[in-house]
Amino acid sequence: MLRLHEIRLPLDHPPEALQEALAERLGAPAQGYTIVRRGYDARNPRRIMLSYTLDVEVADEAALLARGGSMVRAAPDMRYRFVAQAPKELEERPIVVGTGPCGLFAALILAQSGFRPIILDRGKQVRERTKDTWDLWRRGILHPESNVQFGEGGAGTFSDGKLHSQIRDPFHFGRKALEEFVKAGAPEEILYVSKPHIGTFRLVQMVEAMRETIEGLGGEYRFGQRVDGLEIESGARRVSGVILHTGERIASRHVVLAIGHSARDTFERLHANGVAMTAKPFSIGVRIEHPQSLIDAQRFGPHAGHPLLGAADYRLVHHAAIGRSVYSFCMCPGGTVVAAASEPGRLVTNGMSQYSRNERNANAGIVVGITPEDYPGGPLAGIAFQRHWEERAFEAGGGTYAAPAQRVGDFLEGRPSTHLGEVVPSYRPGVTPADLSTCLPDFAVAAIREALPAFDRDLPGFSLADAVMTGVETRTSSPLRIERGEDCQSVNVKGLFPAGEGAGYAGGILSAAVDGIRVAEAVALAMTDGGPVRSSGQHGETPLY
Repeated sequence: MLRLHEIRLPLDHPPEALQEALAERLGAPAQGYTIVRRGYDARNPRRIMLSYTLDVEVADEAALLARGGSMVRAAPDMRYRFVAQAPKELEERPIVVGTGPCGLFAALILAQSGFRPIILDRGKQVRERTKDTWDLWRRGILHPESNVQFGEGGAGTFSDGKLHSQIRDPFHFGRKALEEFVKAGAPEEILYVSKPHIGTFRLVQMVEAMRETIEGLGGEYRFGQRVDGLEIESGARRVSGVILHTGERIASRHVVLAIGHSARDTFERLHANGVAMTAKPFSIGVRIEHPQSLIDAQRFGPHAGHPLLGAADYRLVHHAAIGRSVYSFCMCPGGTVVAAASEPGRLVTNGMSQYSRNERNANAGIVVGITPEDYPGGPLAGIAFQRHWEERAFEAGGGTYAAPAQRVGDFLEGRPSTHLGEVVPSYRPGVTPADLSTCLPDFAVAAIREALPAFDRDLPGFSLADAVMTGVETRTSSPLRIERGEDCQSVNVKGLFPAGEGAGYAGGILSAAVDGIRVAEAVALAMTDGGPVRSSGQHGETPLY
């Protein structure tokens, strides 16, 4: 099998054009092919091109490889291979804390390897959790243990369901994750489109299907079980179990900690337990909404609405004169801005869309990078920083989980909004016209005011006066990192495996799933003395989008 890159064809090419382009590249007809990736180049909206990567069957691979150059290579073997299998008689069962993408895939790999993991989540099963989340969106009633952040599926369940990242993935863990998603009901196109996404409704069904698979392999789920502490052997500094909020102890010497970026109380207890952690950079900002039709027209020109292109997205970055980076985050085409609070008296926004991406507005976070120098005070100082601005947003919105919102024109002119314009905000349970400069640090306000006109030069219409900004966006990533070594274990508590976005090693659904697979392998090897962990050379936080 050969892999061919950069087969470029017009957007509306006939089906036979791909076969013809293959024959021209190879100098001979192909016996068969599989689409590995299909992307598009929309730099010229009037002449949008599709770009294909293909795995091709040919009669004489050696001859074609000899003369194919950099655009023809042997296709890599992307099949997943397990690193270890559990013994018939298990002395103990590993524990996975958290059922977001990272915990889900850690549990799945461990279950497929025969280790029958125990999976704990402080929240509820995804269907019940969805009802509780709608309570906040429709009625302004927050359930602190069951919301956008907590419960089966993690924060990614109520998002755009993006399945692309920029991580280094030499072992094709991402491919394994996508294949498991397809088995669970995702559309097969996620295996080859350049920017795959699923959407919330499909994610709910997929999470349920994957839970059934894990349980069928001997895994055991326990919902409504918040981990309040670790049992650590003092001499060896080794974990020997977890303590639940009920006081129950569950023994295990191998614990995967995939708690997500909003488990602030758990971070505090881990810090009290002496688990090594450090403050890390994250970002803060607002959600911005434009008519999706505006974004489609600017990105795709006369091809706006084409079924192969779908709703247009964007990715924008500006380096402000004050030394801050401002960038678009978690852009949701044809989506909605959602209430994502997890603590009473604090307000958080996020973005979400369905698979169809057919809502009237496009939304994205417009966020400013900050570092621990902005919030000195140790590993937990970032949490206090986030909470402060979430409280300010809650007050500015009126104290009912309505969010403060401001017209872009008013924000740029430095005046509070008293009314909104033609762009109708999608946030529920509602918005209150306000002055967002009271809900953000001064440096963030200055950087965003400089960035919006710069973004308008890249994407005309971006600083539309009636575009709506809704605050605040604080949960872009974890404000701390739980330190781990190359064996994926805590640097000072053996047997504890910090993982995923909450621990500071992922950002987004796919990178969190990949980290879950990597950590599951590390657990399997540790439980069977199976040797060193496969190292990808990827350490630290991965890019988000």
